[in-house]
Amino acid sequence: MNDSSYGYREQPIEVKGLTRKFGRKTALKNIDLTVSRGRVFGLVGENGAGKTTLIKHLMGLLKAQQGEVRVFGIDPVKDPVGVLSRIGYLSEDRDLPHWMRIDELMNYTRAFYPDWDVSYAQELLNIFRLDPSAKVKQLSRGQKARAALITALAYRPPLLLLDEPSSGLDPVVRRDILGAIIRTVADEGRTVLFSSHLLEEVERVADDVAMIHEGKVVMCASLEEIKDSHHFVTLRFPDSLPEQPQLPGALSIEGKGQEWTALCNSKLEEVCERATAMGCEVFEDRPPTLEDIFVARVGVDRASLREGE
Repeated sequence: MNDSSYGYREQPIEVKGLTRKFGRKTALKNIDLTVSRGRVFGLVGENGAGKTTLIKHLMGLLKAQQGEVRVFGIDPVKDPVGVLSRIGYLSEDRDLPHWMRIDELMNYTRAFYPDWDVSYAQELLNIFRLDPSAKVKQLSRGQKARAALITALAYRPPLLLLDEPSSGLDPVVRRDILGAIIRTVADEGRTVLFSSHLLEEVERVADDVAMIHEGKVVMCASLEEIKDSHHFVTLRFPDSLPEQPQLPGALSIEGKGQEWTALCNSKLEEVCERATAMGCEVFEDRPPTLEDIFVARVGVDRASLREGE
């Protein structure tokens, strides 16, 4: 059967005008999102921003109240088998049957997927240093995350959905999941969407990023475009200013007296021209982090963003 009959020629994820309410609370507000094949797509935002709710719609666990959701051109609610057979999924809670051994878990999961790759599963077990005879209930949190990830990867799905994959895990496990595995999947032409409130990790591996805040996508672009279009500049004035200066595209400005630092969403040349017109100099220009940009755009404090680590 060719790719088109499976729907693989369609975009892995297309969401148009998705809105979801739970009672009076609006969890998602008119979400538009497209994820292209072979890309690592980071969905970032603080806990409770709507990331998991969006992923549940992609899985067909929630039906769109307004708008459309398509996975490889398929409605996941109308054809859950057609969608789930193409998805590898890792949930934040990594709920595994505690009474099973790891090898039993692999065999159990294998029964659901005709394309299960036995040699690849064994390779991952070796990479993650997991004992096949170990009981799931005896595993550490990091080991459970590794085992769950193998069950999501071993049948080589064209789309991998990871919901807060590194939440609560130590740096070594985070590196394993967000480094080698995610990049390997994308380099094989498959697609990864992962949600996280740990923006520094997203910045390390993502090709594209959507920032979500209170159920709204506030920015969506390639990571390169986002980084290239934002600048941290420090201005030095000859005299103290009684109030903060006005700069084109400034998302945040901090400082006092003669020295001010601004995060600007505008071309650096425009900022420098404005600074010259105000009689000051730009004596430092540095690239902001993804977290810097998110905090400036949505107005959250860094402590609340990192809650749940």
